[in-house]
Amino acid sequence: MIKKQFIAGVLAASLFGFGGGVMTAQAFDFGSVLKLGGISYLVNQFGGEINTFINKIFSQNEVTTDYATKVVPILSMGTGGYIGAVQVVGPKAQVDKVKAVGQLEFKFSKIARIKGLIPIDNINITNVNRVEGVGVSAVIDFKL
Repeated sequence: MIKKQFIAGVLAASLFGFGGGVMTAQAFDFGSVLKLGGISYLVNQFGGEINTFINKIFSQNEVTTDYATKVVPILSMGTGGYIGAVQVVGPKAQVDKVKAVGQLEFKFSKIARIKGLIPIDNINITNVNRVEGVGVSAVIDFKL
C-alpha cells in the first residue's frame, strides 16, 4: 500500500511540478523526471524521519550536536533540479531559514572537481541568499 502511495506521489509531483511548461522538440527522459520529483517528494514527506535517523546514527557513534538539524533537498545551481538531499546543522533560527542547499560544481584543471554546498533560503535558484552560520553535516544519496 505504501509503495502504491509513493509511486502515486512521485507521479503527481513530477507531473504537477514539470507539466506546466511547453515542451520543446528534445529528448524526454521520464526516468529523470521521476527521480527529480521523487527526491522532492521523499524530502518533503520523510525529511523529519530521515533527520531523526541520521541524528540517531551520529549519537550511536558519539558524534552528537547541541545545534538544530534538518534535512533539505540539494538543488543544482545550474539547472535547478533536485539532485539529492543533505542534513544541515546550526543555530535553530538559522536552520529554520534553510529551504535547500545549492550545489555549485567546478573542475580544477583535469585533476580535481570541487563541489560547493551552500545552504540557501529559497528553492527558486534565480533569487537565493546564503544562510550564514549553517553547515552541511550529512549527504543523503537516494537510489531511485
